[in-house]
Amino acid sequence: MNSAPAILAFDTATSNCSIAVTRGNLPEGKVVGSLGFDSGVTHSRRLLGAIDWLLQTTEMDIDDLSALAVGTGPGSFTGLRIGMAIAKGFAHGKGLPMIGISSLDAIAMEVRSERLICVVMDARKKEVYCCFYRSDLQGKIVRCSDPAVMAPDKLAGLIKEPVTLAGNGVRVYSGLLSELLGESAEFLPWIAAPQAAHIGFLASTSLAAGDFLDIDSAAPDYVRSTDAQLSLVSPLTSG
Repeated sequence: MNSAPAILAFDTATSNCSIAVTRGNLPEGKVVGSLGFDSGVTHSRRLLGAIDWLLQTTEMDIDDLSALAVGTGPGSFTGLRIGMAIAKGFAHGKGLPMIGISSLDAIAMEVRSERLICVVMDARKKEVYCCFYRSDLQGKIVRCSDPAVMAPDKLAGLIKEPVTLAGNGVRVYSGLLSELLGESAEFLPWIAAPQAAHIGFLASTSLAAGDFLDIDSAAPDYVRSTDAQLSLVSPLTSG
């Protein structure tokens, strides 16, 4: 797998900025190098310097990269705009194809559970971004709903089966969610923010399929600015 195309990936959806260079996809993929830092909501002053440091440290050159992958959100509006702008500038300037990966999907990739999986990110304003997933027969995490934003009590009311929850929203609303879901809920608060390595692994599949973003028109997936709503009747009743 060392000969697999190299992808530079990063995510700025939360205050924890994550950057990685990866080769291949799960489960055989390799992390060439990665770093993360908490710079508050804004990453503009440190992201480019961190990318340059990572490439130097891993002895990688721009010509060694086959694509650039960016977390598209949802998350901090400011962070997402900065990440997308830097990704576009990098892709344009270096002539690299750009791949967009949901930040929620990246968090879900870290979860290992036979239960329904729910990724919950703090959306502020007493709401959460959320999305549902399941493990298929091969252990691959598969999305089974569209991302949405809603109050955490409304989300809890939609869950009718044992569930594993991850994401920084679990830390913020653990008390409420635990009270509403009871013993049917398993919480993984240590899986809090999107990791760039998982974005890189997910992007490997898109790279092989030629599924790239249009650099000029690409935009973050804010979710809150749309009318997206979770429709969970089918996912929650399927095995």
